[in-house]
Amino acid sequence: MQQDPKWVFYYDLLCDKIHKVRIFGREPLMEQAVLPLFLFAVCATAVAVAMVRVGSLVGPHKAGRVKEMPYESGMDPIHDARRRFDVRFYLVAIAFLVFDVELLFLYPWAVASRNPQGIDRAVAEQWVASRGLVFFEVLSFVLLLAAGFVYAWRKGVFRWR
Repeated sequence: MQQDPKWVFYYDLLCDKIHKVRIFGREPLMEQAVLPLFLFAVCATAVAVAMVRVGSLVGPHKAGRVKEMPYESGMDPIHDARRRFDVRFYLVAIAFLVFDVELLFLYPWAVASRNPQGIDRAVAEQWVASRGLVFFEVLSFVLLLAAGFVYAWRKGVFRWR
């Protein structure tokens, strides 16, 4: 019997090597491997729907003028909800998102630099020339991040008048 190369790749590399999936000493069928994920998705959906439904059945149902008002951080709304905001709110928000997301790129490097299966393995398998190259790539990334911060500082993004 000829096996499909796609399934051989799937079982040999993904199931056996990464997850060590074996069911009674033999390789699982596709339905057996996916069944736990399907059950998890069904249970998670059922719990979410049940929590929303119980909350709507048990919760208070009093309607009134105060409950129909828009929530403004616990304060009574004074102005129209469509008033203009200063552009500095958006500049600070975008600067925060940019620096926050760029900082997230440093976490994998920090984990890989301390893990023996990280950068050392990449050097041993010749995916990367040396640890120093990886360090200088991350250093250049941090310097670009610092240059962006200095640029935003000089343009007055963080200055509140």
